[in-house]
Order: sequence, then structure tokens, then C-alpha cells
Amino acid sequence: MGIELTIIDPFDKKAFIPTTEEGVIWSTERRCVPARLSFNVLSDGSFKLREGAAVSFKVNGKPVFYGYLFEQRHDQKGRISLTAYDQLRYLRNRDTFVYENRTASQLVKMLAEDLNLQTGTVEDTGFTIASRIEENSTFSDIIENALEITSENTGEMFVLYDDFGKLTLKNISSMRAGEPGKYLLIGPDSGEGYEYGSSIDKDVYNRVKLIRNNGKTGGRDIFIAEDNKSIAAWGLLQYTGKVSDAENGKDKAQRLLQLYNGKSRSLKIKNVFGDVRVRGGSMVMVNFNPGNFKIRNFMLTEKAVHIFKNNEHFMELTLRGGDTNG
Repeated sequence: MGIELTIIDPFDKKAFIPTTEEGVIWSTERRCVPARLSFNVLSDGSFKLREGAAVSFKVNGKPVFYGYLFEQRHDQKGRISLTAYDQLRYLRNRDTFVYENRTASQLVKMLAEDLNLQTGTVEDTGFTIASRIEENSTFSDIIENALEITSENTGEMFVLYDDFGKLTLKNISSMRAGEPGKYLLIGPDSGEGYEYGSSIDKDVYNRVKLIRNNGKTGGRDIFIAEDNKSIAAWGLLQYTGKVSDAENGKDKAQRLLQLYNGKSRSLKIKNVFGDVRVRGGSMVMVNFNPGNFKIRNFMLTEKAVHIFKNNEHFMELTLRGGDTNG
């Protein structure tokens, strides 16, 4: 396994390749969280480390991470612990933002231009948000809110991430690890330990009630979608929300019911053989038998932690979703 880690000074633009101690850790999450690269080096006085330095990380020649040094910690033994984040770190900046008639993808491009961030592939999210006011919000929250509104009205889920220095927005259907016939498969022998759980305690609803204030009648329009079968099994779990004039209340209620009317399932696996195609937002094919359940489907990667150490590559995955039988 070939690892290439390069640091470029932000002032004189000189590049150097440090010798790392105790490996390199690359962490990504699905929800608009900056990717993190952490590693230790020994200081020999031959180079200067400054915040803002560009950090490039490649594995077997494949670009994996490009970001900037945000934190360094020194100890008495001359060891320096370094932490770098990718471009999404700058989406933590706050502002008040007002927009009209924009899709989430258009919003991403607009904010990237305002913040002078590079963009790559930005897939069309398709749904136009009529108007929205974001008061003193982080740019990441502004984008996440737009993606959530899109998902509520279309049933489609999109993920924003940094692809080696370029902001990228993709539908999760475009983020399957592998290709037809050659998908990465996570099975019972892939890792050393797992934790599986299912729940109806959080973000699970079998009745959706949406309310819209009707300016013409002075009353309220009510839209309800429900699943009597799961209500009988689990009891009533109701979601109550608002619907704007520009949204189709009936369709949105049905979309929300489809999104939330199912058990919340999670699978955490430790020490899986590493594959850099897996990151937060990736869809991973799982063939697993945790307890009395059988998972035979793609699961969504909520978090992926890759550990490169002693010429080995392992990852810890937090997955959710996936149809089960049992």
C-alpha cells in the first residue's frame, strides 16, 4: 500500500513529505461535516508547520483528501499532532441569507462562489424552493436545510462533500461503492466486531399531519397521510409540520410518510478491510446476519473512519437503513 502525504507551506509554497508516526486517520460523515485528516510527525527543525498549510493525501496514487492545517499540538518528545480539514470547514461561517426560487444545487453553487470555494460535480436536485430566510445560520446549515426540504418534497437524498478540493453534490444513488457486478460487499467476515440495532424511538412516524395557513379563507388547510398497519403494531407516532403555499401538501405528506414510516436500523462494524471508495454518504452493499435479522441490501454510510497504519488499512463504519428479513 502506497501512502503519499504532502504539506505545502501557505507562504513560500514549499512542499515537503513528512514522516508520520502511528499512522494516518481519515474521517468523513454524511451530514455536511468537513472531512478530517489527523496524523503525528516528529519535528527535526527542517520544516515549518503553519496553520493554513495545504495538506494532500493519496493512497496508491488515488486522491483521497485535500484540505488545510487547522490545528497542531506539540509535546516534550518533539512529536507534533496535526489536524487538517477540507473545504467544508469554511461552511461553518455564519451569515443571514435570503433566497428565492432556487434549487439546493443552485444554492450550493451560489454559496461556493460567495466563499470563493472550488466546485466539482453538482448534480441537479430538481426541486425549487420558493423562498427562505436563514437568520444567523452557518452555511452548512443553510445547505442542509435546503437538502432536507428537497428530500421531504421529492423523496431523494443528496450528499455534499469535498472531492479532493472540489465541493461535490450527489444523489446517494450515484454514490454506490463500486459498480454493477463489482460492488464492495460487507459480509460477516469483513470486520472483527459489530453492533446492530433497530428502533422506532427516534425519527420514526406512521402518521404525518401538515398544516398550512390559508390567507384567503383565514382558516387552515390540513393534509394527513398515515399507515394504519404500523399504527396498529407500534401505536400512533405522529409527525406534525407546516407546508408552504408553494408546496403540494398532499404529496409532501405522502413523501414524509415514506421517509419516516419504517424502523430506524443501524449497523456499526469495526476493523473492516479498508477501501477509500467508502466515505460518509456512500451506499455500501451489506450481506449480514446480525441476530435474527438478515440484511441483503445497500446501507447508507453515516460515518467512515479510515485508519492507515503499519502498511495496513482498516475502517470503522456506521451504517443505517437497509431492508431486513426475520
